[in-house]
Amino acid sequence: MSNDKFDSCLIFAHRGANREAAENTRAAFDKALEYAIDGIETDVQLSRDGIPVLWHDPFLDKLDYAGKRIDDFDLEQLEQIDFSGYFSSETVPEGVLSLKEFINTYHGRCKLNIEIKNRDWESQERQEHKILQTLDIVGTLASEGVFISSFNLSSLIFAHQYAPDFPLFHILTDDHTQADIEQLLEEQAFLSGFCLPIGVLNSSICKLLRMNDKKIGAYTCNSTAEIRKAFKLKVDIIMTDCPQKALQMRGRWIGALLN
Repeated sequence: MSNDKFDSCLIFAHRGANREAAENTRAAFDKALEYAIDGIETDVQLSRDGIPVLWHDPFLDKLDYAGKRIDDFDLEQLEQIDFSGYFSSETVPEGVLSLKEFINTYHGRCKLNIEIKNRDWESQERQEHKILQTLDIVGTLASEGVFISSFNLSSLIFAHQYAPDFPLFHILTDDHTQADIEQLLEEQAFLSGFCLPIGVLNSSICKLLRMNDKKIGAYTCNSTAEIRKAFKLKVDIIMTDCPQKALQMRGRWIGALLN
């Protein structure tokens, strides 16, 4: 058996090395880059004044701003909030990281997956503004290993209309079936790939996506069994909170195949 598919299975640090530093912070991304990481995944939301910044959760509760959201604050205010202190009292305080700064700092050092977060309370206009801002910031970096993903299909359709050649991945949930994927392949052929929960992925779905020349991402692969399953299915991208572990396992897989 060739090791090509295993070797090309990329390991992405989910929100950076988030078990070693506060997620979506410079410390988490820098820690991930200490390993031979292939890529980083991060999340984009909008500040109140319409600036794309990195944050995953709907609310800022773990930063001791209970019930508050990213879009309750302007960028200047978010830069004064400590986004790392919740992780450990020994961490260096960090303000929010803007998408522009993230791209300027980490582009070219590894591949980047920019996940656009949409919230139920956001207007369609604001969601579209977020997409346009994100696409304008990443510019033409698709050829250099940058792609956009989202759970929200409408957002991806809008992004495709604005930037037809930019790679866009639809993130699916546990509720999606193979029939749903078949319908998406028929109706949304522009999609470059799909990210699926590792528990949902199986050989039949992978075969279907391969036949349609779509990339396959698996999330969030943390346990030995989950990572091993992703390798066996020959996915293109493994999203993991344990990048060092996944890299070590990939090395062992390749080594075993070569011997």
